[in-house]
Amino acid sequence: MSWILPALGAILGLVAGSFLAALALRWPRGQSVMRGRSACDACGHRLGVVDLLPVFGHLLRRGRCAYCGAPIDRRHLLIELACGGIGLVSLLAAPGLEGLCGAMFGWLLVALIALDVDHFWLPDELVAALAVVGVGAGLAGIAPPMADRLIGGLAGFAGLAVIAILYRVTRGRTGMGGGDPKLLGAIGLTLGWQALPLVLLGGASVGLALLGVRRLRGDSIRADQEVPLGALMAVVAWPLWLVAAMA
Repeated sequence: MSWILPALGAILGLVAGSFLAALALRWPRGQSVMRGRSACDACGHRLGVVDLLPVFGHLLRRGRCAYCGAPIDRRHLLIELACGGIGLVSLLAAPGLEGLCGAMFGWLLVALIALDVDHFWLPDELVAALAVVGVGAGLAGIAPPMADRLIGGLAGFAGLAVIAILYRVTRGRTGMGGGDPKLLGAIGLTLGWQALPLVLLGGASVGLALLGVRRLRGDSIRADQEVPLGALMAVVAWPLWLVAAMA
């Protein structure tokens, strides 16, 4: 029976991914995902039950709208698959409430990654939800201890905020978005202060690797190249949770 919880986590992840994909794609356009029925982005036709099935609907429709034939944005499929995988692995690693909290942590990070990569935007509402997950897990007695979480939240926010202020004062321009310190603080509330150096180091390493790949492809790289720092931190945050949960 050990497969039941991971399977349930995968199903919940697919459902959460379907919602978060719609949110990540529509919110920047000023469209609500809370009101009205889901519709095709191209023709506006209301979607049926099959169309709304996470992953399977995309596959059954061969990636196209059944009514107008327009291609469905692949980010729907990618976000659903990512969230489904996170739900499965989280509850495999930590069956029960700890795994569910880890899955929710990962699902929110996926949405934040999508928004930061496409729009350099880390909405306060999603970051606040991430913080609530971290505090809620601490109140439930899940490791790390609440004191480590609170120190992590304060140190994560304050550390990046100070760096952003110093950069603006010394260079005369903004070098970091206001959402990045908040996100690191929310991550600290889940992982604890001890993980913050790894989050920053891992995010920087991923960013440098991606820039290196772009350079090898012949893309021009500027000294002031804008990178989605929040997304880079988020990419390594959930794997760090997973390692801690399996320890």
